[in-house]
Amino acid sequence: MLDAIIILSFILAAAGIGFYSTDLLPTEALSRVTNLDALRFIVAVFAAIIGGAFGLRFQTEYRRLEIQVRELPLEVILTRAIGLVIGLLVANLMLAPLFLLPIPADFGFIKPLVAVVGSIVLAVTGMNLADTHGRGLLRLINPNTVETMVVEGTLKPASTKVLDTSCIIDGRIETLLETGFLEGQIIVPQFVLQELQQVADASKDQKRVRGRRGLEILNRIKTDYPDRIVLNSLDYEDIPTVDAKLVKFAQEINAILLTNDYNLSKVATLQKVSVLNVNDLVNAVRPSYLPGDNIDLKILKEGKEPSQGIGYLDDGTMVVVEEGSGYVGGEIRVVVTSALQTSAGRMIFAKPQEKAFT
Repeated sequence: MLDAIIILSFILAAAGIGFYSTDLLPTEALSRVTNLDALRFIVAVFAAIIGGAFGLRFQTEYRRLEIQVRELPLEVILTRAIGLVIGLLVANLMLAPLFLLPIPADFGFIKPLVAVVGSIVLAVTGMNLADTHGRGLLRLINPNTVETMVVEGTLKPASTKVLDTSCIIDGRIETLLETGFLEGQIIVPQFVLQELQQVADASKDQKRVRGRRGLEILNRIKTDYPDRIVLNSLDYEDIPTVDAKLVKFAQEINAILLTNDYNLSKVATLQKVSVLNVNDLVNAVRPSYLPGDNIDLKILKEGKEPSQGIGYLDDGTMVVVEEGSGYVGGEIRVVVTSALQTSAGRMIFAKPQEKAFT
Protein backbone atom coordinates (compact mmCIF):
# COMPACT_ATOMS: atom_id res chain seq x y z
CA MET A 1 0.00 0.00 0.00
CA LEU A 2 2.79 2.41 0.92
CA ASP A 3 4.62 1.61 -2.33
CA ALA A 4 1.52 2.49 -4.36
CA ILE A 5 1.05 5.75 -2.44
CA ILE A 6 4.69 6.76 -3.07
CA ILE A 7 4.52 6.06 -6.82
CA LEU A 8 1.06 7.65 -7.16
CA SER A 9 2.27 10.78 -5.34
CA PHE A 10 5.16 11.19 -7.77
CA ILE A 11 2.84 10.65 -10.76
CA LEU A 12 0.30 13.24 -9.57
CA ALA A 13 3.00 15.75 -8.62
CA ALA A 14 4.76 15.38 -11.98
CA ALA A 15 1.46 15.57 -13.86
CA GLY A 16 0.52 18.76 -12.02
CA ILE A 17 3.89 20.32 -12.73
CA GLY A 18 3.65 19.35 -16.40
CA PHE A 19 0.08 20.65 -16.70
CA TYR A 20 0.86 24.10 -15.32
CA SER A 21 4.36 24.34 -16.81
CA THR A 22 2.84 25.34 -20.13
CA ASP A 23 2.02 28.72 -18.60
CA LEU A 24 5.75 29.38 -18.40
CA LEU A 25 6.12 29.27 -22.16
CA PRO A 26 6.72 32.60 -23.93
CA THR A 27 3.60 34.50 -24.95
CA GLU A 28 4.55 34.25 -28.61
CA ALA A 29 4.72 30.45 -28.38
CA LEU A 30 1.38 30.24 -26.60
CA SER A 31 -0.27 32.43 -29.24
CA ARG A 32 0.63 29.88 -31.88
CA VAL A 33 -1.00 27.00 -29.95
CA THR A 34 -4.49 26.32 -31.28
CA ASN A 35 -5.58 24.00 -28.46
CA LEU A 36 -3.91 24.90 -25.18
CA ASP A 37 -5.85 22.33 -23.15
CA ALA A 38 -4.69 19.50 -25.40
CA LEU A 39 -1.08 20.67 -25.05
CA ARG A 40 -1.41 20.78 -21.30
CA PHE A 41 -2.87 17.26 -21.29
CA ILE A 42 -0.05 15.87 -23.47
CA VAL A 43 2.66 17.53 -21.37
CA ALA A 44 0.94 16.30 -18.18
CA VAL A 45 0.89 12.70 -19.52
CA PHE A 46 4.59 12.76 -20.42
CA ALA A 47 5.41 14.36 -17.05
CA ALA A 48 3.33 11.69 -15.27
CA ILE A 49 5.29 8.92 -17.03
CA ILE A 50 8.57 10.51 -16.00
CA GLY A 51 7.22 11.02 -12.47
CA GLY A 52 6.19 7.36 -12.30
CA ALA A 53 9.73 6.32 -13.23
CA PHE A 54 11.19 8.58 -10.56
CA GLY A 55 8.59 7.34 -8.06
CA LEU A 56 9.47 3.71 -8.77
CA ARG A 57 13.15 4.52 -8.31
CA PHE A 58 12.43 6.38 -5.08
CA GLN A 59 10.27 3.52 -3.79
CA THR A 60 13.05 0.98 -4.51
CA GLU A 61 15.65 3.08 -2.71
CA TYR A 62 13.25 3.68 0.18
CA ARG A 63 12.70 -0.05 0.66
CA ARG A 64 16.45 -0.68 0.50
CA LEU A 65 17.04 2.02 3.11
CA GLU A 66 14.27 0.56 5.26
CA ILE A 67 15.91 -2.88 5.20
CA GLN A 68 19.29 -1.37 6.13
CA VAL A 69 17.74 0.55 9.03
CA ARG A 70 15.99 -2.59 10.30
CA GLU A 71 19.28 -4.48 10.28
CA LEU A 72 21.12 -1.72 12.16
CA PRO A 73 21.61 -2.38 15.88
CA LEU A 74 19.59 -0.11 18.15
CA GLU A 75 22.86 1.25 19.55
CA VAL A 76 23.86 2.58 16.10
CA ILE A 77 20.45 4.16 15.47
CA LEU A 78 20.49 5.91 18.85
CA THR A 79 24.05 7.17 18.56
CA ARG A 80 23.56 8.40 14.99
CA ALA A 81 20.41 10.25 16.00
CA ILE A 82 22.26 11.86 18.90
CA GLY A 83 25.21 12.71 16.64
CA LEU A 84 22.84 14.26 14.08
CA VAL A 85 21.17 16.44 16.73
CA ILE A 86 24.52 17.53 18.20
CA GLY A 87 25.88 18.31 14.71
CA LEU A 88 22.85 20.49 13.90
CA LEU A 89 23.12 22.31 17.23
CA VAL A 90 26.81 23.02 16.64
CA ALA A 91 25.96 24.22 13.10
CA ASN A 92 23.38 26.68 14.44
CA LEU A 93 25.80 28.00 17.05
CA MET A 94 28.67 28.38 14.59
CA LEU A 95 26.62 29.83 11.73
CA ALA A 96 24.49 32.23 13.78
CA PRO A 97 27.10 35.06 13.59
CA LEU A 98 26.94 34.78 9.80
CA PHE A 99 23.46 36.30 9.73
CA LEU A 100 24.70 39.33 11.64
CA LEU A 101 27.25 40.24 8.97
CA PRO A 102 26.32 43.11 6.62
CA ILE A 103 26.15 41.35 3.26
CA PRO A 104 24.98 43.31 0.18
CA ALA A 105 21.57 42.48 -1.18
CA ASP A 106 23.09 41.18 -4.42
CA PHE A 107 24.85 38.47 -2.44
CA GLY A 108 21.93 37.65 -0.15
CA PHE A 109 21.90 34.07 -1.38
CA ILE A 110 25.23 33.43 0.40
CA LYS A 111 23.66 33.28 3.87
CA PRO A 112 21.11 30.50 3.21
CA LEU A 113 23.59 28.61 1.03
CA VAL A 114 26.29 28.57 3.72
CA ALA A 115 23.67 27.72 6.36
CA VAL A 116 22.39 24.71 4.41
CA VAL A 117 25.84 23.41 3.40
CA GLY A 118 27.29 23.98 6.89
CA SER A 119 24.35 22.22 8.56
CA ILE A 120 24.69 19.20 6.26
CA VAL A 121 28.48 18.96 6.76
CA LEU A 122 28.30 19.25 10.55
CA ALA A 123 25.33 16.86 10.75
CA VAL A 124 27.22 14.20 8.76
CA THR A 125 30.33 14.83 10.87
CA GLY A 126 28.28 14.34 14.04
CA MET A 127 26.93 11.01 12.74
CA ASN A 128 30.43 9.83 11.77
CA LEU A 129 31.77 10.71 15.22
CA ALA A 130 28.82 8.89 16.76
CA ASP A 131 29.73 5.76 14.77
CA THR A 132 33.28 5.94 16.10
CA HIS A 133 32.55 6.88 19.72
CA GLY A 134 28.91 5.84 19.97
CA ARG A 135 29.22 3.49 22.91
CA GLY A 136 31.18 6.03 24.92
CA LEU A 137 28.56 8.65 24.03
CA LEU A 138 25.75 6.45 25.36
CA ARG A 139 27.73 5.75 28.50
CA LEU A 140 28.35 9.47 28.96
CA ILE A 141 24.62 10.15 28.77
CA ASN A 142 23.66 7.17 30.94
CA PRO A 143 26.34 4.83 32.36
CA ASN A 144 23.91 1.88 32.42
CA THR A 145 22.55 2.25 28.87
CA VAL A 146 25.01 -0.06 27.08
CA GLU A 147 24.95 -2.71 29.80
CA THR A 148 21.14 -2.76 29.76
CA MET A 149 21.06 -3.11 25.99
CA VAL A 150 23.59 -5.94 26.07
CA VAL A 151 21.71 -7.85 28.76
CA GLU A 152 18.47 -7.50 26.84
CA GLY A 153 20.17 -8.90 23.74
CA THR A 154 19.57 -5.67 21.79
CA LEU A 155 23.20 -5.19 20.77
CA LYS A 156 24.34 -7.73 18.21
CA PRO A 157 27.48 -6.42 16.53
CA ALA A 158 29.19 -9.42 18.10
CA SER A 159 27.64 -12.22 20.12
CA THR A 160 27.43 -11.57 23.84
CA LYS A 161 29.30 -14.13 25.96
CA VAL A 162 28.35 -15.38 29.45
CA LEU A 163 31.39 -16.38 31.50
CA ASP A 164 31.39 -19.54 33.64
CA THR A 165 33.31 -19.96 36.91
CA SER A 166 35.49 -22.73 35.47
CA CYS A 167 36.56 -20.48 32.62
CA ILE A 168 37.57 -17.70 35.01
CA ILE A 169 39.63 -20.00 37.25
CA ASP A 170 41.26 -21.63 34.22
CA GLY A 171 42.86 -18.28 33.32
CA ARG A 172 43.13 -18.73 29.56
CA ILE A 173 40.30 -16.24 29.09
CA GLU A 174 42.79 -13.49 29.89
CA THR A 175 45.11 -14.62 27.09
CA LEU A 176 42.22 -14.85 24.63
CA LEU A 177 41.26 -11.27 25.41
CA GLU A 178 44.85 -10.08 25.04
CA THR A 179 45.24 -11.71 21.62
CA GLY A 180 41.90 -10.38 20.38
CA PHE A 181 40.47 -13.77 19.41
CA LEU A 182 37.51 -13.26 21.75
CA GLU A 183 35.20 -10.44 20.67
CA GLY A 184 31.98 -8.96 21.93
CA GLN A 185 30.66 -8.12 25.39
CA ILE A 186 31.39 -10.60 28.20
CA ILE A 187 28.89 -10.82 31.04
CA VAL A 188 29.76 -12.18 34.49
CA PRO A 189 26.48 -12.91 36.34
CA GLN A 190 26.26 -12.20 40.06
CA PHE A 191 25.68 -15.88 40.88
CA VAL A 192 28.96 -16.79 39.15
CA LEU A 193 30.75 -14.14 41.21
CA GLN A 194 29.20 -15.57 44.37
CA GLU A 195 30.30 -19.09 43.47
CA LEU A 196 33.81 -17.80 42.82
CA GLN A 197 33.84 -16.15 46.23
CA GLN A 198 32.66 -19.37 47.89
CA VAL A 199 35.50 -21.26 46.24
CA ALA A 200 37.97 -18.61 47.45
CA ASP A 201 36.63 -19.00 51.02
CA ALA A 202 36.73 -22.82 50.96
CA SER A 203 38.39 -24.70 53.80
CA LYS A 204 40.57 -26.80 51.50
CA ASP A 205 43.81 -25.07 50.59
CA GLN A 206 43.88 -26.21 46.97
CA LYS A 207 40.33 -25.10 46.34
CA ARG A 208 40.90 -21.79 48.10
CA VAL A 209 43.98 -21.06 45.97
CA ARG A 210 42.00 -21.73 42.79
CA GLY A 211 39.21 -19.43 43.91
CA ARG A 212 41.55 -16.57 44.81
CA ARG A 213 43.37 -17.00 41.50
CA GLY A 214 40.03 -16.70 39.70
CA LEU A 215 39.17 -13.49 41.58
CA GLU A 216 42.57 -12.01 40.72
CA ILE A 217 42.12 -12.86 37.03
CA LEU A 218 38.60 -11.40 37.03
CA ASN A 219 39.84 -8.19 38.65
CA ARG A 220 42.63 -7.88 36.07
CA ILE A 221 40.43 -8.36 33.01
CA LYS A 222 37.79 -6.03 34.48
CA THR A 223 40.49 -3.37 34.93
CA ASP A 224 42.09 -3.95 31.52
CA TYR A 225 38.82 -4.24 29.57
CA PRO A 226 36.25 -2.12 31.46
CA ASP A 227 34.09 -1.64 28.35
CA ARG A 228 33.82 -5.35 27.62
CA ILE A 229 33.49 -7.04 31.02
CA VAL A 230 30.01 -6.42 32.42
CA LEU A 231 28.86 -7.55 35.89
CA ASN A 232 25.17 -8.38 35.92
CA SER A 233 23.10 -8.56 39.09
CA LEU A 234 20.36 -10.83 37.73
CA ASP A 235 19.73 -13.99 39.77
CA TYR A 236 17.24 -16.86 39.79
CA GLU A 237 16.17 -17.68 43.33
CA ASP A 238 14.01 -20.59 42.18
CA ILE A 239 16.91 -22.36 40.39
CA PRO A 240 19.24 -24.18 42.82
CA THR A 241 22.43 -24.80 40.77
CA VAL A 242 24.77 -22.31 39.13
CA ASP A 243 24.99 -24.40 35.95
CA ALA A 244 21.21 -24.32 35.49
CA LYS A 245 21.22 -20.56 36.14
CA LEU A 246 23.90 -20.06 33.51
CA VAL A 247 21.92 -21.98 30.88
CA LYS A 248 18.73 -20.08 31.74
CA PHE A 249 20.52 -16.72 31.65
CA ALA A 250 22.17 -17.47 28.29
CA GLN A 251 18.81 -18.55 26.86
CA GLU A 252 17.06 -15.37 27.98
CA ILE A 253 19.57 -12.94 26.48
CA ASN A 254 20.42 -15.12 23.46
CA ALA A 255 24.11 -15.24 24.42
CA ILE A 256 26.94 -17.73 24.00
CA LEU A 257 28.05 -19.66 27.07
CA LEU A 258 31.82 -19.57 27.61
CA THR A 259 32.96 -22.53 29.72
CA ASN A 260 35.50 -25.31 30.22
CA ASP A 261 33.00 -27.69 31.82
CA TYR A 262 32.35 -30.64 29.49
CA ASN A 263 29.07 -31.69 31.15
CA LEU A 264 27.76 -28.10 31.22
CA SER A 265 28.60 -27.79 27.52
CA LYS A 266 26.54 -30.88 26.70
CA VAL A 267 23.57 -29.78 28.83
CA ALA A 268 23.61 -26.29 27.29
CA THR A 269 23.81 -27.70 23.76
CA LEU A 270 20.80 -29.93 24.44
CA GLN A 271 18.86 -26.82 25.48
CA LYS A 272 19.77 -24.99 22.24
CA VAL A 273 22.34 -22.69 23.88
CA SER A 274 25.48 -21.92 21.87
CA VAL A 275 28.66 -22.91 23.70
CA LEU A 276 32.30 -21.91 23.36
CA ASN A 277 34.54 -24.40 25.13
CA VAL A 278 38.10 -23.15 25.54
CA ASN A 279 39.36 -26.74 25.58
CA ASP A 280 37.83 -27.29 22.14
CA LEU A 281 39.60 -24.17 20.91
CA VAL A 282 42.93 -25.41 22.28
CA ASN A 283 42.46 -28.78 20.59
CA ALA A 284 41.53 -27.09 17.33
CA VAL A 285 44.67 -24.94 17.20
CA ARG A 286 46.98 -27.64 18.54
CA PRO A 287 49.75 -28.34 16.00
CA SER A 288 49.42 -31.56 14.06
CA TYR A 289 52.53 -33.74 13.77
CA LEU A 290 52.90 -36.30 11.00
CA PRO A 291 55.30 -39.23 10.83
CA GLY A 292 58.72 -37.91 9.86
CA ASP A 293 58.32 -34.50 11.58
CA ASN A 294 61.10 -33.37 13.91
CA ILE A 295 60.52 -32.11 17.46
CA ASP A 296 62.99 -30.67 19.94
CA LEU A 297 61.98 -32.34 23.18
CA LYS A 298 63.17 -32.52 26.76
CA ILE A 299 62.98 -36.05 28.19
CA LEU A 300 61.59 -35.73 31.72
CA LYS A 301 61.25 -39.33 32.89
CA GLU A 302 61.33 -42.96 31.91
CA GLY A 303 58.27 -44.63 30.42
CA LYS A 304 56.50 -47.86 31.31
CA GLU A 305 58.88 -49.82 29.15
CA PRO A 306 62.55 -49.83 30.20
CA SER A 307 63.73 -48.25 26.95
CA GLN A 308 61.10 -45.52 26.78
CA GLY A 309 61.51 -41.86 27.65
CA ILE A 310 58.63 -39.45 28.27
CA GLY A 311 58.46 -35.78 27.32
CA TYR A 312 55.70 -33.22 26.91
CA LEU A 313 54.94 -30.56 24.32
CA ASP A 314 54.04 -27.01 25.30
CA ASP A 315 50.33 -27.82 25.04
CA GLY A 316 50.68 -30.81 27.39
CA THR A 317 50.70 -33.55 24.76
CA MET A 318 52.69 -36.59 25.94
CA VAL A 319 55.47 -37.81 23.67
CA VAL A 320 56.69 -41.39 24.15
CA VAL A 321 60.25 -41.73 22.83
CA GLU A 322 61.41 -45.24 22.02
CA GLU A 323 65.00 -45.84 23.13
CA GLY A 324 64.80 -42.51 24.95
CA SER A 325 65.40 -43.64 28.54
CA GLY A 326 69.09 -42.81 28.25
CA TYR A 327 68.32 -39.14 27.56
CA VAL A 328 66.30 -38.42 30.74
CA GLY A 329 67.04 -34.87 31.89
CA GLY A 330 68.39 -33.80 28.51
CA GLU A 331 66.93 -32.22 25.40
CA ILE A 332 67.16 -34.04 22.07
CA ARG A 333 65.64 -33.91 18.63
CA VAL A 334 63.20 -36.73 17.96
CA VAL A 335 61.41 -37.93 14.83
CA VAL A 336 57.68 -38.65 15.00
CA THR A 337 56.78 -42.22 14.09
CA SER A 338 53.03 -42.21 14.84
CA ALA A 339 50.28 -40.47 16.82
CA LEU A 340 47.36 -41.85 18.82
CA GLN A 341 44.16 -40.03 19.81
CA THR A 342 42.56 -41.47 22.95
CA SER A 343 39.70 -40.40 25.21
CA ALA A 344 42.28 -39.04 27.64
CA GLY A 345 44.00 -36.94 24.98
CA ARG A 346 46.60 -37.29 22.27
CA MET A 347 49.84 -39.26 22.43
CA ILE A 348 52.79 -39.02 20.05
CA PHE A 349 55.35 -41.77 19.54
CA ALA A 350 58.84 -40.89 18.38
CA LYS A 351 62.47 -41.99 18.20
CA PRO A 352 65.73 -40.09 18.72
CA GLN A 353 66.80 -38.61 15.41
CA GLU A 354 70.14 -40.40 15.32
CA LYS A 355 68.36 -43.75 15.79
CA ALA A 356 65.29 -43.14 13.66
CA PHE A 357 66.87 -44.31 10.40
CA THR A 358 69.16 -47.01 11.71
